[in-house]
Amino acid sequence: MTPAAEVRAVFRDAGVRGWLHARPVTGDGTRPTAREVGVGAHVPVVMASVYKVFVLVAYCRAVDAGTVDPREPVVVPVRRTPGITGISALADPVTMSWRDLVTSMVTASDNAAADVVHTRVGRDRVAALPAELGLTGTRIRGGTDDVFADLLADTGTDDVAAAFAVLADNDVPVRTRALSPVYGSSTTAADTTALLGMLWRGELASDGSTAFARRVLGAQIWPHRLRAGFPAAARVAGKTGTVGAVRNDVGVVTYPGEHPVAVAVYTHAARSDAAVPRADAAIGAAARVAVHALRAPAL
Repeated sequence: MTPAAEVRAVFRDAGVRGWLHARPVTGDGTRPTAREVGVGAHVPVVMASVYKVFVLVAYCRAVDAGTVDPREPVVVPVRRTPGITGISALADPVTMSWRDLVTSMVTASDNAAADVVHTRVGRDRVAALPAELGLTGTRIRGGTDDVFADLLADTGTDDVAAAFAVLADNDVPVRTRALSPVYGSSTTAADTTALLGMLWRGELASDGSTAFARRVLGAQIWPHRLRAGFPAAARVAGKTGTVGAVRNDVGVVTYPGEHPVAVAVYTHAARSDAAVPRADAAIGAAARVAVHALRAPAL
């Protein structure tokens, strides 16, 4: 069975539609490789919080350009994007530096931090990044606050918690823009691994900013998707994305003494329950199949 066939079997057994791409990340970017594993790698998919990787890149570039001081304190008021992690879940005003806001945005997928940073680095600037980087299958249309506004309108609810409760009800089918790559921020699995490869090779920012980006992606707190597919010896750095039945995780996996491998897994579960452990586990299992097919010693 080919790796792609194995990945399809993982998705099928978990009851999800899935899209995956994996490719080696060479050390200097000068050695293109035809080695890859793909399943629907060029099909448009919902990004959810994976869009925050683009905000991270835009932030790193702003720091390099001197337009953002990473140590500058920022007061985030009570009225902010809701969420269950980071400052989104706090009740009082918060003061943090820009770099700490970015750290919370990536490691905990903090929605409030993401929208504050997104606005600071420039939403137009973030939206222009995919075309600038040659990622023709990617569109950034707003931030998490825009997704939530659409979600409230489409579910006829007054708050985000109620909207997600509607999404989680399998007996109440809802058509919402948040679950469609046509209306919201969208990408492809192949575009995602291309972005991760450029970031890992240091092609998008200075050495210092690249090291910062790699460090915060490596500190993501969620162990139940991509990271669950690999042993402790492997370093896994990445970013999740979740909205309703959509569950994603993308990142770079590095075994000791081997070339890193970028992998992106996007899924849409058959059930809309808030927790679908089999769907989460399928992300790690599919990523493991793809990455293991591409493992190679570093030269």
